[in-house]
Amino acid sequence: MTTAQSLDWIFAKPRTAKLATVTASGAPHVAPVWVARDGDKLVFNTGVGTLKGRALARDPRVALCFDDEEPPFAFVIISGTAELSEDPEALVRWASIIGGRYMGAERAEEYGKRNGVPGELLVTVTPTKVSGALAIAD
Repeated sequence: MTTAQSLDWIFAKPRTAKLATVTASGAPHVAPVWVARDGDKLVFNTGVGTLKGRALARDPRVALCFDDEEPPFAFVIISGTAELSEDPEALVRWASIIGGRYMGAERAEEYGKRNGVPGELLVTVTPTKVSGALAIAD
């Protein structure tokens, strides 16, 4: 799949990503995140003091895995570099978009107010490598 095809598949429906970061000890850490799309970039929120937030501040390298657990199965893995922002307007805007994507448009504002607050980070991932496969079990 091309990068565009991979991103189109990821965002065809709300899929939770598995975010991989590198801890201070060099160990891998994986956690689920909700993600939105900004052109060819991916956007999500996390707390400044979370393991994810601390890891991203120290080392911007990430990988995100999206998968379909129903036959015939599919996945996309994106490796990239994360950029962090604490811009209040951008936090509220993207937290609203992300919340609306996963919880419905009627709850977007609620999630924007909840997750677009001081102490939260806006994380923008620029992909450097995209790979994936559809219909693995066919």
